[in-house]
Amino acid sequence: MKNVFKIISNVPLFKGLSDDQLNDIKNIVVNKYFDKGETVFSEGDPGNGFYVVAEGHVKIYKVSSEGKEQILHILGHGEPFGEVPVFTGQPFPANAEAIAKSHFLFFPRTDFVNLITKNPSLSLSMLAVLSLRLRQFTVQIESLSLKEVPGRLASYLLQLDEEQGKNDHVKLNISKGQLASLLGTIPETLSRIFAKMSDMKLIEVEGRNIKLLDCSGLATLAEYGINAE
Repeated sequence: MKNVFKIISNVPLFKGLSDDQLNDIKNIVVNKYFDKGETVFSEGDPGNGFYVVAEGHVKIYKVSSEGKEQILHILGHGEPFGEVPVFTGQPFPANAEAIAKSHFLFFPRTDFVNLITKNPSLSLSMLAVLSLRLRQFTVQIESLSLKEVPGRLASYLLQLDEEQGKNDHVKLNISKGQLASLLGTIPETLSRIFAKMSDMKLIEVEGRNIKLLDCSGLATLAEYGINAE
């Protein structure tokens, strides 16, 4: 198991805190381990704390009344999830499922609120993270509402390239089925778009490895869209 203190010290939520403050946080952590496909929490469960990804990945998703799954976020190392109920005391507003064998750090709500009372700077850090999450939601809603699926995919690939070092080569850390759900489409449509974008010499696909052949063309597609279906 990785050193919990080291993991916590690298979490953006806790940036700028002293070693003593980080140790206080470490002392309330509960280590939780999940197998791939295991539910972390379900929508409506009591919001009794939040999590940070130490190893692995988690998907946050909603399910419609018709049973259709819409992925809201795919989160990896160092990213918090389920943090909204810490402030509201409300149930979890979505579902969370480990999509790989994972190690999560769990922060019980009562203990964490007590720490915030002693360390107001923690609440400022959490507000910054929640503001970023709100901005991500806004961008996602705008994309789903205003862009066709090819534009959504182009935007996602460019964002992934930036996150992975801007080397014009990305590796998907989720399945194409999960990516389809994240982009608000179905796997068959996504496969057709991947094929069309390959024919257009925008990308080259080998399994989960995707080479970005024309970033300028992808940016144009993301901004203005074309019929790549």
